[in-house]
Amino acid sequence: MTLGIFGILLSLILLMYFAYRGVSVLILAPLMASVAVLFHDDVSLMASYTEVFMEHFAGYAKKYFPLFLLGSIFGSLMHLTGFADSIAKFFSDKLGPRHAITSIVLSCAVLTYGGVSLFVVAFAVFPIANSLFKKADIPKRLIPGSIALGSFTFTMTALPGTPQIQNSIPIPFFGTDTFAAPVLGSTAALIMSLGGISWLSLRSKKAKANGEGFSQSDTMQTLEKESERDKKDVPFWLAIMPILIVLVGNYLFAKVFFPQMDLSYLSNEIYQTQASKVVGIWSIIVALFLSILFIILVNIKSFSYLITAMNDGAKNCLLAIVNTCSEVGYGNVIASLSSFVIIKSGIIGISENPLISQSISVTSLAGITGSASGGLSIALGALGETFMNLSQAHGISPEVMHRIATIACGGLDSLPHNGAVITLLGICGLSHKQSYLDIGMTSVIIPIGALIVTITLGSFGVV
Repeated sequence: MTLGIFGILLSLILLMYFAYRGVSVLILAPLMASVAVLFHDDVSLMASYTEVFMEHFAGYAKKYFPLFLLGSIFGSLMHLTGFADSIAKFFSDKLGPRHAITSIVLSCAVLTYGGVSLFVVAFAVFPIANSLFKKADIPKRLIPGSIALGSFTFTMTALPGTPQIQNSIPIPFFGTDTFAAPVLGSTAALIMSLGGISWLSLRSKKAKANGEGFSQSDTMQTLEKESERDKKDVPFWLAIMPILIVLVGNYLFAKVFFPQMDLSYLSNEIYQTQASKVVGIWSIIVALFLSILFIILVNIKSFSYLITAMNDGAKNCLLAIVNTCSEVGYGNVIASLSSFVIIKSGIIGISENPLISQSISVTSLAGITGSASGGLSIALGALGETFMNLSQAHGISPEVMHRIATIACGGLDSLPHNGAVITLLGICGLSHKQSYLDIGMTSVIIPIGALIVTITLGSFGVV
């Protein structure tokens, strides 16, 4: 059994190391799962691959592919029609160079809270951040931290109703919806946003006191020019409409329309599920679809251009979902091994409070995999039912479990090997050495502080 635990730990270390070295998780996940299996005599290598890894790979795709697809198409349309740029420019114009950091954080926050993917947001907002920071003479190395704060943190995991995938993953496990535990989520969002802006502002003032200002690089100039091509000017009131449709639509379908419908047919042999497991996801799907339809109708004269944008979005979603599916497959292979029983008992035994044990398992796996959604999916896939039973035994609301799980996945996920971090630095033309301290502070340290606060509040019954 000790040898089996060593095999699991070895596979996790190798997964993290090779992911940091740039090896695709599509290759890594099945290989590292196989490494762990080889240390267990009672498990078949090939059966673990075809019947466990691929079974859960396909199950995750079946459950969440519509969200990845619609979210990617929505983000592509927002970007290529100029809607995303309009929102970013609105905040930068209103707040001006004096509040450049806050402008960029708000721009990213509105876009990601409206359902635009963080990768699209980074491409859309970077040219504006580049120009605004130059006018304000703020060091360009603070741009990645500002974008990360607005994109990777409170709008991804904490704010109630966010349509980001991390807020949808707990729904089938806890029978909740995306608006779970609004007070806890809003509190965490406030801590992350104010804490992050304060940190970045302090860093900016310190740099200015040391005589450091903005310094443009050739790489950044090239990226700025590439990002600003083919953009149209769109009125802010029009650009914000798709965001409002997603948020309001998601709320109405989750809280009003679907709950009033007779969904008892879902227990039939054909579907074999419950309304509580699907209504939250259905609501986001319908809201995103309606928002996409709105963008198409507004830009109907450029329909051929929209088709290209939608095709690009559809293609771009594939790598994102198969990467996460692979991580989920890996996690479930690990969970199926006999040695994992000891690890599972150790995680649960860390604390009698299920909020603490859940948070540690989720954020640890998110850090190891370099993925918030991957770590959350693995943890809940392996221990979700256990955490649900423990929460009921301790009188903790499923909504609290949902919100703490999502906040936890946004803790250690943004370590240096995280794909979004690497992509963001590439877009900005900066290195880990130049900018990771601020990314780490705004998207790792401060969110973990917010997690500790919300665990405390949740333990006292705050929802």
